[in-house]
Amino acid sequence: MSSMKENYHKDSKQLLLIDDDPNLILLVKDYLEFRGYKVTTAENGREALEILQHQIPDMIICDVMMPEMDGYTLVQKIREDSRTKCVPVLFLSAKGQSQDRVKGLNVGADVYMVKPFEPEELVAQVESSLKQADRLIAQGSKGSSLQPKIKVPKNVELTPTEIKVVQLVAKGMANKLIAEKLNVSQRTIESHVSNMLNKTSLKNRTELARWAIESNMS
Repeated sequence: MSSMKENYHKDSKQLLLIDDDPNLILLVKDYLEFRGYKVTTAENGREALEILQHQIPDMIICDVMMPEMDGYTLVQKIREDSRTKCVPVLFLSAKGQSQDRVKGLNVGADVYMVKPFEPEELVAQVESSLKQADRLIAQGSKGSSLQPKIKVPKNVELTPTEIKVVQLVAKGMANKLIAEKLNVSQRTIESHVSNMLNKTSLKNRTELARWAIESNMS
């Protein structure tokens, strides 16, 4: 009976799965439903947008290469809609090149998985994204009263490159991805980040990101 019990704590999170491959849909849907998730499926981006009109899932799992509307375009639309802009998105793609991953993360996907993948790994990624989303919601609902605004010295001046870097940090991008996006080495990004920490007297990247968001740099 333990497996039944395991499923209850999921609180039946609702997932939207979009892929034009019926076999993949069957496999992934079956696997996720077995784990206690509710899964709605769509064969393409247009169908997915129709579903999103009347149902907001807890997470979206989306293929990148689809006819009619590719995953990139779909995610851009999802991110532009205020109702869905915070829903975590996991990209599934047969393309594993780092520039494909970077493009996926830049358009607003939270996780990028390369096919073929182990269903177990997919479930783990879904769970970690949902937990992260829950944490952010919990933080937001506690209100800003708990988190005083980030304070930095009055006359902090950032270079144009530092501003670019801090904007990407605020988007939650890792140094490695920022380096790829700006076409420089990871060490260069690390030194920009540490310079900014020195200038602002902030403790870490999280504070740097919050400062960028609060001062409307992001």
